[in-house]
Amino acid sequence: MTRVRIRGVYSTALTKLLLDQGFDIVQPSAAIKERFRLKECDEPPDLDVYDRPDRQGVHALGRDEALNAFISTLKLLLVDVIVRRWKVAPEGIYKGLVKEAGLTARSISVDIGPATGRVTNKEIRSPKQGCVIVQVEGRMAGTKEPILTTEIKIPGRYAVLVPRHGVKISRKIQDWQTRSRLSELGEEFAPPGWGVLWRTAASGQSPETLRDEVSSLTRKGQSILERAERVEAPAALWEENRFADVEFPSLSKEGLDEARGSIAPTLSRHHYYKACGGRVSSALEMAEELLERGRPLGEVESLFKQTVDAEYPTEGSIIGVEHVKLDGRLFNLGPAQIEALDDASSMIRFRRNFEREGTYDGLGTPKEPGDYAVTEARVGEWSFKTSYFSKDEQCKGTYVNLNTPIEFYPRGIRYVDLEVDICLWPDGRVKKLDEEKLDTAATEGLVTEKLTKIVKGKIEGLMKDFL
Repeated sequence: MTRVRIRGVYSTALTKLLLDQGFDIVQPSAAIKERFRLKECDEPPDLDVYDRPDRQGVHALGRDEALNAFISTLKLLLVDVIVRRWKVAPEGIYKGLVKEAGLTARSISVDIGPATGRVTNKEIRSPKQGCVIVQVEGRMAGTKEPILTTEIKIPGRYAVLVPRHGVKISRKIQDWQTRSRLSELGEEFAPPGWGVLWRTAASGQSPETLRDEVSSLTRKGQSILERAERVEAPAALWEENRFADVEFPSLSKEGLDEARGSIAPTLSRHHYYKACGGRVSSALEMAEELLERGRPLGEVESLFKQTVDAEYPTEGSIIGVEHVKLDGRLFNLGPAQIEALDDASSMIRFRRNFEREGTYDGLGTPKEPGDYAVTEARVGEWSFKTSYFSKDEQCKGTYVNLNTPIEFYPRGIRYVDLEVDICLWPDGRVKKLDEEKLDTAATEGLVTEKLTKIVKGKIEGLMKDFL
């Protein structure tokens, strides 16, 4: 079975989904162990799942087959989940081609095949050398340009071979007797020219198991170096773990709410409120604690709403517009001022003013200083409409954006752009743009087939309305 370790605000929901699909949960947190009545299990995971910094999804890092199984499960159960797989392997080792120094001369560009990364010039004394063996910094997984190092490490389940002599032990191992034992074993087992870092999972293993692990890693390291002598750069010398950035838009959060609600007291839109962070997230925790104590749901929901209402924008407020591309890039289209806000219909209208020249993409119409845009959107809708005006209030055209259901946060609105757009000109012309980009995203596995079908249906309906 696939072993998964899960941490973060999505842990209860994901644990529920994965257990139902036959996954094993290892090294569970105290809360997860209690909620699911899991036994203690310190086995190393095949896959690590943890929160993204913005809480809009999770990062998943682990063995290729485990990551594939995890992604397949999410796509099966969550309609609008977005999955972005990294092109290179975190901690992967490559024979790269040195290309050029950076503009600041602080880093050097290295072509490793699937991508081009950067290594600090302190690690490569002569940028003119043709080839270099580098490793991808696993802790920087997901960055646009992989961060590379020439300090090669050979990772295993219980140990990591590290450059230079010495023994290091995971900080999570706090028992002094265990630390002393592992220190002695590290000194005994370390191969010439290498040091040993013991992982947390090493604490309960026998000396024989740990010796075998170090011997295996030593052979692996030698095999990597021998392969480097045979192949031409750029080439992969060793790849094991893979990385994916997973985004949970509105419908995915709702699906995860349902999963969590089957296990623990859960307010409606739990994961959305968690993604809000700050006071909203804290208020949610207090509200759900009241639910656990037996307070009536209606009473708790009313109290929670009164507490968080003040955190949200009102008419006249300045908000941000988080326009997230399928590849993960985030563009803030704000600042925008709210002109109208109707809670009953979930409608929001806001205005943005432009001071620079340019062109309105798709419309092909010049953008001039003094122009402004008025956007009408509804929370939960798959599209929104933006009309562009000159400073003398003449309409220059309208843009309809197809996206994941819109979310309204204390800081503004957020959605994932699904690439397809519809342009409307003042003379009545209508044109659909970039539908093939959505098809490509589906082929590449960024979006689910269910989402693609929904969006195509939305496009068809909109086109009928406009024609």
